[in-house]
Amino acid sequence: MATVNRPLSPHLQIYKPQLTSILSITHRGTGIFLSIGALFLSCWLLSVANGPESYQALQIHIKSWYGQVLLYAWLFSLFYHLCNGIRHLFWDIGAGLEIRTTYFSGYAVVVVSVLLTLGTLCLAGGAA
Repeated sequence: MATVNRPLSPHLQIYKPQLTSILSITHRGTGIFLSIGALFLSCWLLSVANGPESYQALQIHIKSWYGQVLLYAWLFSLFYHLCNGIRHLFWDIGAGLEIRTTYFSGYAVVVVSVLLTLGTLCLAGGAA
């Protein structure tokens, strides 16, 4: 059988990263991270139901520096995924598809996500 010399599809290394592609990849990553966070939330609920010894054992990890970093990252992921999901809902109805509006809404998603994360941490007493 003869081989056909077809052009290969461009690889990711060829493309220059753009805001829209970075935000799209981040949206998928935060979705995966939120799924993993849901598993940890289930573990936390099980430790509460299992008794004080189990709860204290898990609290040691949650209060550690790495536990705090994971909680803050999970909180940011929650707000980022929410804001970017709302952005996509507007796109689904055909609004905001112009290049300038797309970039503005992309930057707005990042800024609002950071502000919501910081605001939540301040209200919860975790930002200090």
